[in-house]
Amino acid sequence: MTSWRTPLDRLLLLTGSGALLGFAGGGAAWVLLHLIRFITNAAVFGHLGVNPPTFRHLHTSPRLFVVAVLGALIVSLLAKWAPVIRGHGIPEAMEVVLTKRSRISPQTAVAKPISAAIAIGTSAPFGAEGPIIVTGGALGSLLGQVIHVSAAERKILLACGAAAGMAATFGAPLASVMLAVELLLFEFSARSLLPLIVATCVAGAVHTAIIGTGPLFHVPAYHYPGLGSLPAFALLGLACGVLAAVVVKGLFLVETAYRRLPVSEFWHPMIGAVLFVAVGSLAPRALGVGYDAIGDVLTNRLTLGTVAVLGLVKLVSWWFALGSGTSGGTLAPILLISASFGALAGNGINHVLPGPAIALGAFAVVAMAATFGAATRATFTSIVFVFELTRNYNVVVPLMLAVALADLVFNALSEHSIMTEKLHRRGVRVGRFYGVDPLVTTTVAEIMSQANGTHPRLDGPVVTSLDRAITALDVLLDNDIAEVPVVDGGELVGVCTHADLLRARAHDRRAERRLVEDRLNLRRRRES
Repeated sequence: MTSWRTPLDRLLLLTGSGALLGFAGGGAAWVLLHLIRFITNAAVFGHLGVNPPTFRHLHTSPRLFVVAVLGALIVSLLAKWAPVIRGHGIPEAMEVVLTKRSRISPQTAVAKPISAAIAIGTSAPFGAEGPIIVTGGALGSLLGQVIHVSAAERKILLACGAAAGMAATFGAPLASVMLAVELLLFEFSARSLLPLIVATCVAGAVHTAIIGTGPLFHVPAYHYPGLGSLPAFALLGLACGVLAAVVVKGLFLVETAYRRLPVSEFWHPMIGAVLFVAVGSLAPRALGVGYDAIGDVLTNRLTLGTVAVLGLVKLVSWWFALGSGTSGGTLAPILLISASFGALAGNGINHVLPGPAIALGAFAVVAMAATFGAATRATFTSIVFVFELTRNYNVVVPLMLAVALADLVFNALSEHSIMTEKLHRRGVRVGRFYGVDPLVTTTVAEIMSQANGTHPRLDGPVVTSLDRAITALDVLLDNDIAEVPVVDGGELVGVCTHADLLRARAHDRRAERRLVEDRLNLRRRRES
């Protein structure tokens, strides 16, 4: 008989695999960042090396159009081999989790970082976070396919790799864990959290070793005047909710316009390259990743006119680039767009509201979290992420208020986030709010059928009576069988079938509905 590993054995396996993925994700982040810098040096600035000049020194010329179009052509050719590389990456990772049992093909792990490095290195206005999340997730998925874990466990490994890549890139391990929970795992349990924490701890240590310590953005310790400042940040949060809706809906409209072009999808990235370079010529610092430009906005080194042009050019060029179906991330562009908006909105708020003026950089920091959280519906992730990027604890209170209000406004204006609209278009439904699957909280012993004289074969997969029902479902699906034996101490005690699992899920849902109805009736009686 093939014994089924105990829950502790599986947790140890996942945690050890998480540590391995922490190193792998850190290595992948190092390779991607250096590849982007090398290609940027060679393609945009015309010399070799991994420390390219800042884009503030870039002088646009016809050569930049040629470089961008050639980079887009290479991305289109790679997309014929691995179509999943199109886009910013996180929706594709979500789709793999929701519809493909967390199985990512090996070519994705190769094609995604190469295509993103080529696109960004040839001046596309993207960040590296989406591609590295997909690359790390692909490594986790491939590991899960090699060691033959269940689909639920493979999902955890995919999330570990994705979070490790993000932690190694930004030095933000806490936000990386939250991003994985909010956008990839759809669960919050010790089984998933422990491997995630280990993976991001290792990846964070790799970040310290290869990039250094300290925050990504060095900002002054802005002073927040306490309770009197909250109305200003409340107004900012409401405005950022509107901005997030504009950013997301504008991108959807541009994507729709590309789909209506009378040319093959293969040529869309080349068209997008011409458009984003043409727009980017108005403010060359809007091209490329733009971390230095974000830092300048946060520290008030630019005039408001320059900030306005930089933010608008980044928004439009990013729409043209990402809408064309090329490869690149969304986080860095949204940070620059929202930081610019925050500085401009803050200047107006300071003139409208009474009281001491608040630093424009403070408004910019809060706007980054509020806009990112609303556009992605990763609310808690955005709070932790911006805190880790700046290491400024004073930002937390106004930031939390602005993020909450921005999310409320965005939910009223947009049905889908930037992460889920593409999935909705493909027919994949992602609920706005996630609940606990009853099969995660129910043991096999509570739902199994008795053996009643039948003796299924015990030389195949089995589960124990203490396993969660979700484990039994994974075994049934992975092995394409109708029932799985349930053992206790090596003895057959029953069987678990698809029908048992369906009854358990239906019973749990009915119990939830009855509980809600009882509470409503009790409230009505109290009110009457």
